Amino acid sequence: MEPVEAVAAHKQGLEKSYLVSGGCNTRGQVPLFEKWDHLKVLAERAPLNVHCGLMEPEAAARIGSIAETVSFDLVADAGTIQRVYGLELEPECWLRSYRALVVHARVIPHICIGLDAGKISGEFKALNLLRGEAPEAISFIVFRPTPGTVFANAPVPSLEETAAVLVEARLAFPRTPLYLGCMRPGGRYRGQLDLLAIRAGINKIVMPAAGARSAAAEMGLNIIDSEECCSL
Repeated sequence: MEPVEAVAAHKQGLEKSYLVSGGCNTRGQVPLFEKWDHLKVLAERAPLNVHCGLMEPEAAARIGSIAETVSFDLVADAGTIQRVYGLELEPECWLRSYRALVVHARVIPHICIGLDAGKISGEFKALNLLRGEAPEAISFIVFRPTPGTVFANAPVPSLEETAAVLVEARLAFPRTPLYLGCMRPGGRYRGQLDLLAIRAGINKIVMPAAGARSAAAEMGLNIIDSEECCSL
């Protein structure tokens, strides 16, 4: 990804949209307002899909004024929040932020399977939190170890555990579009996971493995190709 200043300085090209993301500060927020002028330039060119982190109502209204879509990472386990984010906050902070954002923007909640160093800890809790929120869609991503981080040597969540979360989501939200996003392990794991996701009833997969595409065709599913972020 490129720094927002560099992208804003470019002349308008053929971009269909922009994905805006970044690390969180000590309050669990992506510091978007520090780059606000640049973001407004981009918003005038094409739709923005914004990762924002925790948001108070006033800040949520500002984000909604420029964002086409907000991709909101929903975390529902206090231990995970402490270990991964380093924050002494409760899951209710994330739910309050989600509710503040949906007043002003189209919000797609994201659940990271295995966020807690590859362990399943709050994923089912996150689904339970969303039961009363009527989300437009839910996007799932899967933990992958990143070199140079404290979780560099952590294992990926097992295929069985990951598939169990997807199946539970399909059962809990039978009419809600479910997505499998771009962040997930690659290689053989991805090939097997994407096939399981098709069988679990996931509606949209970013960069699906060839075997999953073939399986979808064999199942008679309607296949539509798109070149956008899954939340758009």
